[in-house]
Amino acid sequence: MKYLITGNAGFIGFHVANTLMARGDSVVGIDNVNDYYETSLKEARLRELEKTAQAQGGAVEYEFLRANIADKAAVDACFEKHQFDRVIHLAAQAGVRHSIEHPEAYVESNLIGFSNLLEACRNAASPHLTYASTSSVYGGNTTMPFSEDHGADHPLQFYAATKRANELMAHSYSHLFKLPTTGLRFFTVYGPWGRPDMALFKFTRLILEGKPIPVFNRGHHSRDFTYIDDIVAGVIKSSDQIATADPNWSAAAPSPASSDAPYRIFNIGNGDPAQLSDYIDALEGALGQKAQRELLPMQQGDIPDTHADTRKLQQATGYKPDTSVREGVQRFVDWYREYYSV
Repeated sequence: MKYLITGNAGFIGFHVANTLMARGDSVVGIDNVNDYYETSLKEARLRELEKTAQAQGGAVEYEFLRANIADKAAVDACFEKHQFDRVIHLAAQAGVRHSIEHPEAYVESNLIGFSNLLEACRNAASPHLTYASTSSVYGGNTTMPFSEDHGADHPLQFYAATKRANELMAHSYSHLFKLPTTGLRFFTVYGPWGRPDMALFKFTRLILEGKPIPVFNRGHHSRDFTYIDDIVAGVIKSSDQIATADPNWSAAAPSPASSDAPYRIFNIGNGDPAQLSDYIDALEGALGQKAQRELLPMQQGDIPDTHADTRKLQQATGYKPDTSVREGVQRFVDWYREYYSV
């Protein structure tokens, strides 16, 4: 099949595109390669994708478009040139705290960019749009584990608000134009080729440099840390299975996770949260080096704990994460040492 992957120079987009080509699918990628974090890492990911395509010996097509999804003309031109069997939308302005200082970047990428993708998919009658949401949409909700049947209307930062808006925008297109859409609420993704602004990346660098690491909430909050290979498996399984209307959906008692339109929302996480302090313990073990922990209060906009209820995704697609935190952290450290020659 031919896939459009937006954000293919990003962490998750890179891994999804790489896996699809390795299994024999063709990929067109769109990414503006912005400088939210070091562009050299994004360029290195793009080179890896070229290598994967070449290793297939011409069995797959790979094309990269360096463009901003907020540029409607560029998005429309891409859809006019190609006919896609699936669209996986992973391009976004990420980062919780960055959204507090730079909300305009989130409007451009997460709202205008997503609107452009929806319109292009509608006009092209795309068979299925799968897109990235976030566990952050649960916001002020403290009922654990987080379920797609829970409300998600009290975001604690603007990043989460834009992602919740994406879910609502997608439903309107599923309802009005019968565009099949699947939203995936990611839970703390980590692993090789990860983002330098994420805790594991920062902690690894600081520990190796002999510097203290900032441990917010004194390490007491928990996260549903999910290894990248498990995430990729769930993304591809979800994309391959086209969303359909839920025959049991009731307008009198509406479930927020599905609809009488071809629309659905899934949590995609590990389902087994770990304390931040235990996550750091695993990193110390992988590095063979102790961290200097600077214990700090909770950061503005943070959610104290996350825990994914993934039963809906498991029932629909057979998704089953199987990478432990210690195993995943060790794989990241091995990659980090090789990539940075540490």
